Amino acid sequence: MSRVRHDQHLPFTIGGVPRPKTKDELISATTTQFAKLTQILESLPAEAREADFPSAVTDSGSESHWGRDKNCKDILIHLHEWQKLWLNWLDANMNGENRPFLPSPYSWSNYAPMNEGFRAKHVGTTYQEALELLTASHEEILARVQGFSDEELFTKKHFSFTGTTSLGSYTVSATSSHYEWAIKKIRKCLAE
Repeated sequence: MSRVRHDQHLPFTIGGVPRPKTKDELISATTTQFAKLTQILESLPAEAREADFPSAVTDSGSESHWGRDKNCKDILIHLHEWQKLWLNWLDANMNGENRPFLPSPYSWSNYAPMNEGFRAKHVGTTYQEALELLTASHEEILARVQGFSDEELFTKKHFSFTGTTSLGSYTVSATSSHYEWAIKKIRKCLAE
């Protein structure tokens, strides 16, 4: 049985730029992609930010996220909740608690129900609240990253809790490349 890597679905480039390999590159990529995401959202009329995506798009994709995310708010909540996973995982492990990235009972092969749970948890959250939550978790991750060296971030297995990869790889997955995924998804949904 092969193990699914946490970042296997993520691109080796972010918007045509190679994946970060230093703290400065990570901060730059994260900041740049977050700015692109917020610029796209700000450029939309309020009605488009709040409206559900066309069912022709949400019903057509083969991956579960196409049916899960019904609007921009759902995408922002997804990003925020994955950043909370990163923050909680990092805090626990840095404080000596051996905690996997995904909470039990989830694994890299069965986390779709967890994502559905995030959406259900935030049914009453507004678009503006979702944006504020994401902005706060984005800023918190950037602040945490500042406390690590390039070696701590990008040396594979530097921290035992990252398994065979690096803290930087997990961070890229929770920030810049996840933002790129969101940008592409929003563009596709709004192009219909």
